[in-house]
Order: sequence, then C-alpha cells, then structure tokens
Amino acid sequence: MPVRVVDASALGALLFGEPKAEEIAERLSGATLAAPAILWFEVASVCLKKIRHHPQAKEKILSAFGYVHQMVIQQIDVSHAEVIDLARKKRLTTYDASYLWVARKLRAELVTLDKRLMMLR
Repeated sequence: MPVRVVDASALGALLFGEPKAEEIAERLSGATLAAPAILWFEVASVCLKKIRHHPQAKEKILSAFGYVHQMVIQQIDVSHAEVIDLARKKRLTTYDASYLWVARKLRAELVTLDKRLMMLR
C-alpha cells in the first residue's frame, strides 16, 4: 500500500466538499496516510474560517469537521531543526516545510492543493 502525506489544504477540500474534493479522494484512496502533527491544528483553523465566513452553516461545517476523527492518519514527529533548514532553503513557512519534510522522509507523495508545494514535491 502506498504512503501519501496529506496537508490541510487537501484534507480541508475533502472534508468540506470543496471543488477538488473528488480529485483528492481519488489520490488518497487505497493509501496509508501520514502527516505532521500540525495537520490537526491547521484543519481546525480551516473549520473556524469557514464558520466565520458562513455562520449560518456552523452545524453543517462542524459535522463535516467531525469526519476527521474517522480518518486514520499516522502522525509523524518532525525534526524541527531540519524543518527550519528546509523552510529557509525553499522559502516556505515552517508549516508548509513540515509537510514537505514528512513526504521526503517517508519517500511519499505529498497530496496538497498548495501550488507552491506541488512544485517542490
């Protein structure tokens, strides 16, 4: 089974039914999923932003967010020093560099909707 690293942009699209959700579902299908621990904070942040933009849909958004707990995503501890170095070299945030670091460490595909990260995988 292939390993794929999923970031918050991809997982958020999947959870909240965004336009690329089907594409993301296909790319993640049949794979073992992994991510740095930051994933959960970032997905929660996406959820909060959606609630702020669509307060009338709060319950629907929170319900969709609840599906994250049904997903099996292996949490990978990162080397923060290496992430900082990678972020510096690639001109990324440390958040984005964490996903790239995990993908490189696991020799796995990085599933993201972030155009900049797509170019670096």
